[in-house]
Amino acid sequence: MNVIDRNIGKPSTSANITQRAEALSARLRAVGERAFPPTAQKSLRSFTSGEVAEIVGVSDGYLRQLSIDGLGPTPDLGNGGRRSYSLEQINELRRYLATARPKEAVRFFPQRRSGEKLQVITVANFKGGSAKTTTSVYLAQGLALQGYRVLAIDLDPQASLSAMFGYQPEFDVAENTTLYGAIRYDEERVLMKDVVRPTYFTGISIVPGNLELMEFEHQTPRFMLQNRGKAEDLFFRRVAGAIAQVEDDFDVVVVDCPPQLGFLTMGALNAATGMIVTVHPQMVDVASMSQFLLMTSDLVSVIEEAGGRLDYDFLRFLVTRHDPRDVPEQEIVGLMRDVFGADVMSATAWKSTAIANAGLTKQSLYELTRGAVGRSTYDRAMESINAVNDEVVGLLNQVWQR
Repeated sequence: MNVIDRNIGKPSTSANITQRAEALSARLRAVGERAFPPTAQKSLRSFTSGEVAEIVGVSDGYLRQLSIDGLGPTPDLGNGGRRSYSLEQINELRRYLATARPKEAVRFFPQRRSGEKLQVITVANFKGGSAKTTTSVYLAQGLALQGYRVLAIDLDPQASLSAMFGYQPEFDVAENTTLYGAIRYDEERVLMKDVVRPTYFTGISIVPGNLELMEFEHQTPRFMLQNRGKAEDLFFRRVAGAIAQVEDDFDVVVVDCPPQLGFLTMGALNAATGMIVTVHPQMVDVASMSQFLLMTSDLVSVIEEAGGRLDYDFLRFLVTRHDPRDVPEQEIVGLMRDVFGADVMSATAWKSTAIANAGLTKQSLYELTRGAVGRSTYDRAMESINAVNDEVVGLLNQVWQR
């Protein structure tokens, strides 16, 4: 009896997966091009005088008088004489106010001064869905709006952070232009400045990611076997070494870590001066975070035994996707505060349809007007986002002794 091979003519599993990945990538690109046509570049909206007054910390009336007196940047005038400012003009306004009111210079123009060290903040957890990328996006953009020079580093091969800043990983990020290009082990390694790119969001530069980052995970074990004992080549020093090449250009580096504790994450942990662990307030997520902390502790011990040093200025737990009206979630948040005390950030990142809806078009709420997603929904979400960012700014000020 002949046995029929039902697999004859059937595509392999890898071919099936590749076909579906390519189809999905093409569809996602088509969706992106409808929102942002190839002939157009993603750009940041202008801000009303009321928004600018709140961002900078002065009254709208004061801004109006500056405009009348011809002081500071000249705002654009719209219908009905409404004044608006680009982010470039907001930064120009900050510089003017820092000069005109020198006693408040640090408040208006907070870029780090001589002697203040670069802050490298890693956003980490090895459980997907804890809002690491969302936290990284809103933190980077919020800091840029406050006048800081920010470098965002996408260490996740899935590259969602890159996509949010307008870089589609399959099409816009070429070979050797991720962080891997600056930390690889062979002669093709490039300088960090060669992988740093500008973004449409004034004040933010990015090192984008894509699947190429996985090469570091694959190549590191081989390199370690071939180069035992060479301290200068230890893998966990490479991320810090790359960042050090451009540290004079930035005040804060925000690193979006992948959802696993691999060699890239260990490098980011060694480079960090501060760490934010994102956690969704569900029992399964908190249990997962417990394992993450235990594994991180073990890995940190390995790094320290090999000569590395993790001396964080702060370690904080951020509750994300939080519904403050949900009683079980409130109980879990209370449990975390009992266990970790002040290390749990006072502000929580609320669950919001406004944030989710903005993300559908790879935008943040900072890029949208209040009317785009509903005023009350927008205001509630922004209240939560700004509270988290303000708390981080407070931590930076403590480190810089301001």
